[in-house]
Amino acid sequence: MAKKYVSGVAGIWLDDHELVKACAKVRDAGYTKFDAIAPFPVHGLEEAIGIRRSWIPYVTFAMGLFGAACGLLLQYWTSAIDWPINVGGKPFFSAPAFIPVTFELTILFAALSSVATLIVVCGLPRVDPPIIDPDLTSHKFAIFIPETEAGYDPAKAEQFLKSLGATEVKRIAEY
Repeated sequence: MAKKYVSGVAGIWLDDHELVKACAKVRDAGYTKFDAIAPFPVHGLEEAIGIRRSWIPYVTFAMGLFGAACGLLLQYWTSAIDWPINVGGKPFFSAPAFIPVTFELTILFAALSSVATLIVVCGLPRVDPPIIDPDLTSHKFAIFIPETEAGYDPAKAEQFLKSLGATEVKRIAEY
């Protein structure tokens, strides 16, 4: 399931602080589907864009609980029901002895489910995505306004990004 790339307009900035201010102004202008591209995490960028809190931690928590339950049930089944052997007078269900395996399965299920969910949500792998500017991976920043935005006009979008201080504005055929 590969995501289709869309056309649009991209404005390029050289300073991350200017990018955050520009993103807030783009959002205030009514754009909702735009994206910001940065080579490293920028403090405050999510708030400026209006990105909501991710739901992936809830998946992680639920799968961690499921892993803990699987660990406890597996150990209970094997030591108390399937093959009960009295070792040193311990009870068949010995919770302190079951803690390490339960902990490890909790972490395993939580971690693997987080990674799998992230891969699915992000639509990875993206094979050969179009390149807006090769320097966006090192020292430049961009705002991309897609053609799917309500009321999209390429000329107005270009003028708007220039007015926000973009050092360069490009029309992207497919992103």
